[in-house]
Amino acid sequence: MATDVHDMSIEQFRIRNYRVLKDVTFRDISRLTVLCGPNGSGKSTVFDVFAFLHTAFTTSLRQAWDERNRMAEIRSRGADGPIGFEIKYRTGLDGKSRLATYTLEIDEEKGGPIVRTEKLQWTIAPGQGRPKTILGFTDGQGQVYDEVTGETTSERLAHRDQLAVSALGALSRHPRVTALRDFISGWYLSYLNVSSLRATPIAGPAPRLSQSGDNLANVLQYLQEQHPARLEEIFAVLANRVPRLERVLTDRLADGRLLLRLKDRPFVEPVLSRFTSDGTLKLLAYLTVLYDPDPPAVVGVEEPENQLHPDLLPVLAEEAREASARSQLLVTTHSPEFVDALRPAELWSISRGEAGFATVVRASDLRVITEMVNAGATLGDLWREGYLSESPLAAAGGRIA
Repeated sequence: MATDVHDMSIEQFRIRNYRVLKDVTFRDISRLTVLCGPNGSGKSTVFDVFAFLHTAFTTSLRQAWDERNRMAEIRSRGADGPIGFEIKYRTGLDGKSRLATYTLEIDEEKGGPIVRTEKLQWTIAPGQGRPKTILGFTDGQGQVYDEVTGETTSERLAHRDQLAVSALGALSRHPRVTALRDFISGWYLSYLNVSSLRATPIAGPAPRLSQSGDNLANVLQYLQEQHPARLEEIFAVLANRVPRLERVLTDRLADGRLLLRLKDRPFVEPVLSRFTSDGTLKLLAYLTVLYDPDPPAVVGVEEPENQLHPDLLPVLAEEAREASARSQLLVTTHSPEFVDALRPAELWSISRGEAGFATVVRASDLRVITEMVNAGATLGDLWREGYLSESPLAAAGGRIA
């Protein structure tokens, strides 16, 4: 009963009481999902929700909690009750597509987090019908369905800040729970930093770029050794967009560090990465993420436009769309050039109302947007002119179709 996390994708995500996201739902999420909005609108908060859950599953809920200064800084201002997440995701089980729902509510006691409720439900058959509860816990106690014996047993967790999915997902008799644990633990979130990309790391191949990108040379070494054809694809795209670039080299130094150098076609000697343009390095880093030979199920990229020339952003958007066939992508941006290359179903606008909390709307759900795009307008232009923000849209007669 194996479930491949590569076949899993998020279809709906509801977030409650998380900072400016008092109650926000993303429905019918596409393989490429891009959030646009002004600074302070809540884009980064959505991204941080993914980071919070990833840390909770890979390290501990307590660390995710403490890193964000606990309930006082996490819960929405003036809100009561727990922080809540509901993820509906599609997964393949023995070749059959099923819809599962994971809900998690987190509260605080004595300055620490507690898992108030946690539930995993699985749609056994397509169509209408009550989903099967695989796991259901409240305050550290609950029941779990044993998929080997077909029996439901009671369980008690050692600590109330422990996630039942993490604890029980290590057991082979709970494959659906294991699949969810591996799915969230495998999310990749990118916070690329140009200074980190110029690092000279210790030599040794690495299969995946770190969040900051400080092991870029190691990833290129890995691709060179294990997936040379994929590396050539990356170089071909890069050379097409940086015409003078001939090749990228990784050299091992005597002290064990790995040196990254890029060679321009007009010159004999390659240039050290620390003297290469920010845009070239960052585009190279993004391509290593998008062309990962063993791609994560979910990839998050925050504001890829930083340090990239505007002309490269539509190219990067097209590369992201192609990569979305292999990974589900979440991108935040405030670049109209990046938005220009998108389709209405891929773009969500996020803004904050008078109460200070965020609201979201998908461009394809706004009739005025789809009509103007069909007439030849670009989404970037419509965003520049205010059609994707709340008040100008109302003034223009926009409405939910």
